Amino acid sequence: MKIGIASDDYVNIAQHFGRTRGFIISEIKDGVIAENEYRENTFSQHAKTGGDDHSQGHGHSHAAILKALSDCEVVISRGMGRRIYDDLCGANIQAVITTIPTVDAALQAFLNGNLDNNPEKGCEH
Repeated sequence: MKIGIASDDYVNIAQHFGRTRGFIISEIKDGVIAENEYRENTFSQHAKTGGDDHSQGHGHSHAAILKALSDCEVVISRGMGRRIYDDLCGANIQAVITTIPTVDAALQAFLNGNLDNNPEKGCEH
């Protein structure tokens, strides 16, 4: 299984899923992390426009980011918009909004079966 974690610096979990600089993709095999890779976020509309593009409306597509993370069963961030949260779930990718600040701690919590998920913390932009 693969888990995608939004991170700007390879250490901390990004506060906003769509604006993150990239994603750490951790492959889990037999209950341990087998390998990690980093995918630069060149596919999110927010990343392409340099931040908040909501002035252009809510019509931007999440197709590119869904495709880029389609091999992940779970994605983790410290915040994300309701639309991408719902789109991830619709693509059979479990979206997790956690309060855990670091990648390593979140991965360990996931492996231990106690990663918090706070979907109510998703923003409505």
